[in-house]
Amino acid sequence: MSEIKTMQIRDMHKVSATQKVMKVITQILLYTFLGLMALIVIFPFYWMIISSIKTMDEYRRAIPTLIPEYFDFRNYVEVFMSEDLLLGRLFANTVFVGVVSTVLSLIITVLSAFAFARLEFKGKNAMFAALLATMMIPGELFTITNYQTVNTFGWMKTFTVLIVPFLVSVFYIYLLRQNFLQIPNELYLAAKVDGTTDFKYLWKVMIPLALPTIISITILKMMGAWNSYMWPRLVANDDEHRLITNGLRTAFTNAEGVTDIPVQMAAVAVVSLPLFLVFIFLRKYIMKGVSRSGIKG
Repeated sequence: MSEIKTMQIRDMHKVSATQKVMKVITQILLYTFLGLMALIVIFPFYWMIISSIKTMDEYRRAIPTLIPEYFDFRNYVEVFMSEDLLLGRLFANTVFVGVVSTVLSLIITVLSAFAFARLEFKGKNAMFAALLATMMIPGELFTITNYQTVNTFGWMKTFTVLIVPFLVSVFYIYLLRQNFLQIPNELYLAAKVDGTTDFKYLWKVMIPLALPTIISITILKMMGAWNSYMWPRLVANDDEHRLITNGLRTAFTNAEGVTDIPVQMAAVAVVSLPLFLVFIFLRKYIMKGVSRSGIKG
């Protein structure tokens, strides 16, 4: 019997050792894969930074250099001093469109999500299902109809055309509605018994409880407005209303059509910095807000 127990213990140790080896191999493969994916994601940013501090001659070499031979920070000075880019106006236009569109979109999203989560009215589920169905349609398909609509209204080359068409986001409404549904309905019924209005209940109870999701929506909406490119280029690409993404596309190009890429990359780095800082300092709100939604439907 003692020999059998000894053999069983030995087999258990072998199994345990094998499991440990497999766990170590799995961890090595996992972190190797994550490391490779991180390099793939980070490399374009690294290339942007090193290109922004190269000279034009070094950038045009047949064999690219991964480390600049000479750090030319004059490219950043030229970005701020250039009369071709007008960085201040582009920043002002982009911030104005981003802030106004974010505030208005947030108001629409909060009121719509509250209505679909708490209020009872005829056809609510059918209407919400129809809204969700529109998420299956690629956004590019709306470009033609939106263009015809804003052209008919006479909104071309105005800030209105950059703000109004994208105030409603079905995804944000769905995200916030799911978060509202996690708040016990007993709180709403108790508030109604006490004579609390729907708006006061929304402002005093639901918004504070769903604040992480609302912050996430605010950040994502602002980032979307900041990165917008195709629609502003199509409907408002004049000097008075051009946004920063469109301004960078045509900046630092001479009469012969040659673009000073290092200076352009410096401008891209400057423009990317605000979004990078937003993500670094507010990423926990984005992850927390998204993770708290979509649990209860």
